[in-house]
Amino acid sequence: MRRAKIEQQNKYLLAQQRRFRVAADIVADAWMAFPEVHAVAVIGSVAKALWKEVPRFSDFRREGIEVWHECRDLDLALWIESQQRLREIHRAANRALSKAFTSGADTSVVPHQLDIFMFDPANDAYLGRLCSFNQCPKGKRDCLVPGCGATAFNKVVDGFAPRADLLTPAQHAMLYRRGTGRLRSALDLPAVEPG
Repeated sequence: MRRAKIEQQNKYLLAQQRRFRVAADIVADAWMAFPEVHAVAVIGSVAKALWKEVPRFSDFRREGIEVWHECRDLDLALWIESQQRLREIHRAANRALSKAFTSGADTSVVPHQLDIFMFDPANDAYLGRLCSFNQCPKGKRDCLVPGCGATAFNKVVDGFAPRADLLTPAQHAMLYRRGTGRLRSALDLPAVEPG
């Protein structure tokens, strides 16, 4: 495989992580207006410096070529004190991403690429995921999972149990905390240098 193709793929993967980080800042800013939002943090691979691995892409996998890890979505932790306005919180993120894209911000992240894990601020108990559908229930297969939608727009993922280390990245990737305000930009999180 040509070196230029490997370099092009690595450049794309680093840019993708950056686009997700821009989106994290946009969404955190939109949610700061909600008094029930206690905190927002980036979790998952978007919160970390990327690492090299043999990817799922067939050309690279077949030849055993390592490239930077692919960030497939943006995982955010949302500590929330009330779930009464989940639809409005979901819509605020969607509107903010759309407005940012049309204004020329360096992000092309769409709402279905967000994976929002909700937690109780009192004890970090996992509450569910913020549903990405525009109505609840939507009548999709995901909506048939027992308990899904018992609280509107709180999605239950079949068989999901949070890993004990799910919130570990939040320790250094907290973007917002009520009472303190904006703590950092996601763009300031650990990154690798392109090259």
